[in-house]
Amino acid sequence: MSMGKICGSLGGFLGSSIGWWIGSGGGMMTAFAVSMVGTGLGIWAGRKFADNLVS
Repeated sequence: MSMGKICGSLGGFLGSSIGWWIGSGGGMMTAFAVSMVGTGLGIWAGRKFADNLVS
């Protein structure tokens, strides 16, 4: 498994968790939607971090 995939997975988990926490005040569907945005941003940030770490 490459470093990019590991960091992307960890970033996705963290982004999803933070997004759920932020959106939970607005109800279940809001929490889900914000969690999905957080997942995408977390994966992007994790892969970016791994690219900068390796190079």
